[in-house]
Amino acid sequence: MVPVRVPLALALRRLSGLPRCSARAARSLCGAAAPERPAAWVRGSFLDFFRVQHGHRLVPSAPVRPRGDPGLLFVNAGMNQFKPVLLGTAHPRSEMASYRRVANTQKCVRAGGKHNDLEDVGRDVQHHTFFEMLGSWSFGDYFKEEACSMAWTLLTEHYGMPADRLYVSYFSGDAASGLPADEETRSIWLELGVPPARLLPFGLKENFWEMGDSGPCGPCTEIHYDHVGGRDAAALVNADSPDVVEIWNLVFMQYNRELDRSLQPLPRFSVDTGMGLERLVSILQGKRSNYDTDLFTPLLQAIHQSSKVGVYGGQTGAADQGSVDTAYRVVADHVRTLSVCIADGVHPGMSGAELVLRRVLRRAVRFSVEVLQAPQGALAGLVPTVAHILGDVYPELHREADRIMDVINENEAHFLSSLQRGSRLIHRALHRKDYKHDVFPASVAWSLHRDLGFPLDLVDLMLEEKGVQVDREGLDRLMAEHQKVSSGPGSGLRSQVTLDVVSLADLQRLGVPHTDDGLKYQYRLDQDRYVFPACRATVVALHDGQTLVSEVAEGQRCGVVLDQTCFYSEQGGQSHDQGFFTRDGLKDVLYPVEAVVLAGGYVVHQVTAADTLKTGDQVQLHLDQVHRLSCMVNHTATHILNFALRKVLGPSIQQRGSHVSADRLRFDFSVKSSLDASQLQQVDRCVNDIISANQVVHSQELPLQEARSIQGLRTVDEVYPDPVRVVSLAMPVSEVLDDETSVELCCGTHLLQTGAIEDLLIVSERQTVKGVSRIIAVTGREAQRAREQGQVLCQDVDSLSARLTGSAPSSLDAAQRFAKEVGVLSDAVDHTPIPQWQRRDLQGRLRALQRTSNTTVRKLETREAALKAQALLEKNGRKELQVDSVETDSLSVLMKTVNQLSAGAPHSHVMLLAAQRHSGKVLCACQVPKDSASLSASDWAVAVCRHLGGGAGGSALVAKGTGSSGDITEALRWAEDFARQKTQR
Repeated sequence: MVPVRVPLALALRRLSGLPRCSARAARSLCGAAAPERPAAWVRGSFLDFFRVQHGHRLVPSAPVRPRGDPGLLFVNAGMNQFKPVLLGTAHPRSEMASYRRVANTQKCVRAGGKHNDLEDVGRDVQHHTFFEMLGSWSFGDYFKEEACSMAWTLLTEHYGMPADRLYVSYFSGDAASGLPADEETRSIWLELGVPPARLLPFGLKENFWEMGDSGPCGPCTEIHYDHVGGRDAAALVNADSPDVVEIWNLVFMQYNRELDRSLQPLPRFSVDTGMGLERLVSILQGKRSNYDTDLFTPLLQAIHQSSKVGVYGGQTGAADQGSVDTAYRVVADHVRTLSVCIADGVHPGMSGAELVLRRVLRRAVRFSVEVLQAPQGALAGLVPTVAHILGDVYPELHREADRIMDVINENEAHFLSSLQRGSRLIHRALHRKDYKHDVFPASVAWSLHRDLGFPLDLVDLMLEEKGVQVDREGLDRLMAEHQKVSSGPGSGLRSQVTLDVVSLADLQRLGVPHTDDGLKYQYRLDQDRYVFPACRATVVALHDGQTLVSEVAEGQRCGVVLDQTCFYSEQGGQSHDQGFFTRDGLKDVLYPVEAVVLAGGYVVHQVTAADTLKTGDQVQLHLDQVHRLSCMVNHTATHILNFALRKVLGPSIQQRGSHVSADRLRFDFSVKSSLDASQLQQVDRCVNDIISANQVVHSQELPLQEARSIQGLRTVDEVYPDPVRVVSLAMPVSEVLDDETSVELCCGTHLLQTGAIEDLLIVSERQTVKGVSRIIAVTGREAQRAREQGQVLCQDVDSLSARLTGSAPSSLDAAQRFAKEVGVLSDAVDHTPIPQWQRRDLQGRLRALQRTSNTTVRKLETREAALKAQALLEKNGRKELQVDSVETDSLSVLMKTVNQLSAGAPHSHVMLLAAQRHSGKVLCACQVPKDSASLSASDWAVAVCRHLGGGAGGSALVAKGTGSSGDITEALRWAEDFARQKTQR
């Protein structure tokens, strides 16, 4: 009997009584008979075939976090790591530059971004978020004939696939793009014995591969497999039939897509082939489902051992009662993805790839708890099974198994806690007196999303169980308001929460004591984890934006003053804390804290009331610990940066301002001029030496006068409290004797040891005004990512330099393309977060390349213009009026041609037009003799270009412009008639 899907609320209630799944239980794999052709053999045979028989170099899989490719969330294809080879950007002295024949198996993730299979996983038996791509490449070595032959031999001879079950597609051509059919590939397949009826032409969508909007591209040929056999299945190829599936794609990179979308032949052709291991294994093991292969069956067995449902049955759609088999597939797939990503350093988080992985984890937890009725910890308990299946080829899974399990368990526990709170919130909202039947309040749904981190699709799912829909219009409005507020300066809320002088006087008159915010400093380290104190407080005052009030209603924005708080109020350049509080007797109602400011000794929490709130109410504060810790990291990093700047540049450096937020830090300081690359590198080394030393961060409150006497103390132009907080590195404040360490007056929150910063990197440094520089720096993973991106751009510049050194462009077209490449790369260097010292170096090199390429372009333009001018002189002589057309797409060449023609015929009135065949645009340039009184060049060009629907400008002697015309002969006649009328010639 297939169990019925358990409602989420019931599943959550059961959790408290269920034991955690042990790792030992997860390691106990079912002893089912191994398949005749196990996945390990399939993978190994592929690699051995290309290595042993065809001389391919085996290259390890790249991590799933892309190396210096900000356009990708995850590596999603085998070719990602080889982009530098394909793009010609690999450093000429690097190992990668020597690649000719390569094969590997690549870890790939398709969840989020352009290639996103997340929501499809579980619904069928083929989609995955993580999969392995078997690939072979030729970089300027062999091409179509050898690639097709290798593929056919491997499939039909080594793997023994029946040839009569294979169908092959090839590119049919595209007239609009000027691309011919790939008859060469068709002929190759015919010679290999593929019957014409199984050789099928398809267009751009199916059989022309492109890396992106620009770059290498070309026709591809795909091999498809018919699971049924004994029939003509040609009509099912590329028809989304589960019976006929693509197994191998062979891409022939022979063109380059230019920025203008035109296609140019590549200087060397390459082959990129990719075959999904999971699908190949299912065919060779005689299975219709990837989940029935030995890549998944041990996982499905382990899942069953920790669940309270029947064994996996492989059902889909309506036949999958209670979505049990869907849940099996989701959990099996997602735990593979989680294991591989976490091992490669991608953790569930709040943005980018980390946010996608967070969604994967929460989706897995939902199905595990709700459908499979598995205990908390069961998901992490599957990690050893994943390592058992994949660890031999990806050893990091064995190495990092314990850490992967810790990360999954920690995130699962947090999510389940949020689920329980969210379930209670929904229950309470549905039983309110003012609840409108079947329409769930948008404000509660938004609170679930914003404050508890619920994906909105999870909110919809939880409501769907109860036959309810969210107020979509209201939710969209709240989302729009949030976007507006978060993008506005200062969040647009500060004026509403700052107590005015009257309100402050009223508080003092009423004897309301100042807020005790000492708890914001009372955190500790416990086994390398920060533990923050709980905080229970009393509402002592409410401010509605105009005056003090005793009560606020639901939905009202207000300032809340408490007798004590653990929230940090924005001051000293550090962003305020985030989080929410709950009210006694109403624990499931969240009051999100949107801003925290300090006014006259009172900490004011900006809140939009989720329910009524009165003075005297007791509340429990919930700090956003991730946000706070990020601010602590960046604030301590700011102090280290301040010290390092003084050490490298000298004691004259003075801080002029700073700002610390969760994602970066900004530091302004006095200095005569911007730092050069060498100085930036010295600062980088100094900062990271301190981080690596894991120095202890000390803090102490001292009388202000005593604090000011400390040797080497760094202060800014602020009014400090007395006593004042002093923060020092490496040694206690009382032991600081001179300028040997960082010591500052500071009210901010700091780390207790510097090692948690991991890395600090200056990504921007510029003079905001003369004598004051501003540094922007990032820390931790963002710093590492910026370093990786810097390495990639450095290789790109090296490659460009090598090309210019090797042979300067000999044609104008080539020179202009090179100049355009320099411009595109310069833009990338200017705007990509990379080490600032490296940016300075690369900018200097690119400027030199730009000068060289511009000089080359000018010389070639002059040479081309001279040839065109000579031809026109030979054609027209030295007539006083010369109006003609030339072929060029460069206004600069046209202008130079006019100049040289005028030099050869100094008494001539010269105008040249150049029609652009593809766009219908017309370029115009003209020059008149110095003594021409009746016709100025600007009047002539303006009149002609206006006639052509465009515009022009210039001087009395020379002018240029553009217009549009489909009839260049008419345009020339009109231009000549205009000039004759003016000059009476």
